Amino acid sequence: MKKLFTVILTALLASVLAFSAYAGDSKKVKLAYVEWDCATATTNLLKAVLEERMGYECEILPVAAAAMWQAVGTGDVDGMATAWLPVTHKDYLNKVKNKVVDLGPNVSGAKIGWVVPDYVTVDSIADLNKYAEKFDDRITGIDPGAGLMGLSEKAISDYKLDKFELMEGSGATMTAALGNAIKNKDWIVVTGWSPHWMFGRWQLKYLKDPKGIMGGEETINTIVRKGLDKDMPEVYAFLDKFAWKDAGQLQMLMAWNQKKGADPYENAKRFIKENKAQVDSWLK
Repeated sequence: MKKLFTVILTALLASVLAFSAYAGDSKKVKLAYVEWDCATATTNLLKAVLEERMGYECEILPVAAAAMWQAVGTGDVDGMATAWLPVTHKDYLNKVKNKVVDLGPNVSGAKIGWVVPDYVTVDSIADLNKYAEKFDDRITGIDPGAGLMGLSEKAISDYKLDKFELMEGSGATMTAALGNAIKNKDWIVVTGWSPHWMFGRWQLKYLKDPKGIMGGEETINTIVRKGLDKDMPEVYAFLDKFAWKDAGQLQMLMAWNQKKGADPYENAKRFIKENKAQVDSWLK
């Protein structure tokens, strides 16, 4: 009887140890992103490196900007690589700054603002009211949770653009409206940002912002949950080292994703093959 008890106890202990080892050997990473073109390109590249080069399973979750920050703060996801700082996502960061780790920029030279085709003769946000009718009394925006939209609401108020309405939409609906307007040489103002493939496709310009509401040059940063360095040190090290050479490199991948029938994940795998030395440097 004693021998049987020992055998059972040994088996139970082995099961517990096996479960503990399995739980600690998790190879699944969760990343959140907003379905902006830059974020889609970057996040699919991270997923491809994690899966193709590091042997992890990576789930990427498209959410609104506020939900993205909250998910990293609560630890529901491991990280994200599309934090626009120091201005655009300042309010989001302030809400979770004690719960996340900022790994720094993965690309510099980013910018947000209001964008018009170069044939539009207006050059400043301050002058828009004079031409409201030519712009159909509207500013074409993106998803309502975006920091750019909050700053755009402030710009409408501070510049007293009472004749204008900020139209909510998405990155895709914004570029579709822009493309259609350019095709017909219509006047349009959109909430824009760079790096973005639209600057490679069309001749565009940012409207001057004399009040500085949109801020200056920004960076796009990688943010992870606290504790990731202990739970997944290899993943943490990769995300910490990940960076584009420049904004143009990200813009190139975004342009690939705009081609008919393009698959962002397959394009990410293509990038890995064509930039092996760079990817290797992230994994050292």
